[in-house]
Amino acid sequence: MAVESSIGTPDQLRDPNFTPPLLKAVPLGIQHVLAMFVSNVTPAIIIAGAAGFGFGSNSPDFPSLIYMIQMSMFFAGVATLIQTIGLGPVGARLPIVQGTSFAFIPIMIPLVAGKGVEALPVLFGGVLIGGLFHAFLGTFIGKIRFALPPLVTGLVVLMIGLALVRVGIQYSAGGVPNIGKPEYGSLLNWAVALSVIVVTLGLKFFARGMWSVAAVLIGLIVGYLFALAAGMVSFENIGRAAPFAIPDPFHFGFEFSIAAVVGFCLMAFVSAIETVGDVSGITKGGAGREATDKEIAGATYADGFGTAVAGIFGGLPNTSFSQNVGLVAMTGVMSRHVVTFGAIFLIIAGLIPKVGAAISTIPIEVLGGGVVVMFGMVCAAGMSMLADVEWNRRNMVIFAVSLSIGLGLQLESGSLQYVPETLRVLLASGLLPAAFIAIILNLVLPQELAAEATDDASGGHGGQAQDD
Repeated sequence: MAVESSIGTPDQLRDPNFTPPLLKAVPLGIQHVLAMFVSNVTPAIIIAGAAGFGFGSNSPDFPSLIYMIQMSMFFAGVATLIQTIGLGPVGARLPIVQGTSFAFIPIMIPLVAGKGVEALPVLFGGVLIGGLFHAFLGTFIGKIRFALPPLVTGLVVLMIGLALVRVGIQYSAGGVPNIGKPEYGSLLNWAVALSVIVVTLGLKFFARGMWSVAAVLIGLIVGYLFALAAGMVSFENIGRAAPFAIPDPFHFGFEFSIAAVVGFCLMAFVSAIETVGDVSGITKGGAGREATDKEIAGATYADGFGTAVAGIFGGLPNTSFSQNVGLVAMTGVMSRHVVTFGAIFLIIAGLIPKVGAAISTIPIEVLGGGVVVMFGMVCAAGMSMLADVEWNRRNMVIFAVSLSIGLGLQLESGSLQYVPETLRVLLASGLLPAAFIAIILNLVLPQELAAEATDDASGGHGGQAQDD
């Protein structure tokens, strides 16, 4: 006989349509928000920094950063509601938490680098068109998974992490706009960043439950208190922010750019496959079953339409959040309505600019400590995916060529000075050329090469390799 917990019976906990008692459901929903909150608002801060605005209360463009943070929260909540409640075929009707995607950052940075707010119309034009294309992928997402085995997806995730680790170090040292200034890389800046890293790692390794799940958030709070004691925090912006504001359509304008549209559409393939993995992880971890084709298609539709709607109002691309997949498995609560409560909390926070202004008071050094850990974990996730690859001669060649060209173009973008601007923006990301080369080589190189293991891969004894 099934034993009933304080929330429900085991069968009820595995049912996405089950609603736990309100006093249990609301805290569980807020727990989901705490697990993803920092990761959700970080991309907006990074893009603002790359564009060259948003840091310092005296910046005339500072309200744009607050608005982008506000939209990150609001449309993460909206996209999550689309996933949990559903609109016709759109939405998986599973406890999937949506949030701003890190995967698109390497594509967005070259589009806005040093161009200020004036670059945002092109960016959000790409978000809108890319989101619609992403939704279209839902019609046949299951049929293209063969082109993206762990070798390709692991390489792409690794490249995303490698593209971002530089940002983490720059922020820890004092922020991109401060490069060349005397205080950049000061002992105080590094002490603040390291306090975040130490606390985060300590909680991740030695704590349990929510203390471990929210380790990055707690680390940021400790670093924030350190920075506050050091006189590095100003609350001036909170007083300047409005108490309430609704999203503004085409707040930053809209401009069509081939580079932006192509970049976002190509990355939509990777994001869609990531969502397929998250949906499968939720159904396996929470309900002990495989995801249905309807759930996978619905989740992909929600990804795309959530991104497109966010782009109209000045929000960045949305995707399913993997950390919340682990939270479902950890709590054992499969209820989609629990996540719905978390989505409502995000929407309310997104309507209050003072929340965004409070987030903007976090010193860039504090955020740097957090993103060093987060971006390092992105790299580690890519390596974990690559661990499933059979490292034979064929796969090693694909990985080597793709990584060398992609990372090389990213590190030395000056080598592309004679390439047309649209193509230069796409190639300079490093991520897109690496992904493109890996996909093409994986499709065209004969599988027979997989049987020829290298001496390095097999210890000099040969060995039969498996096909991908």
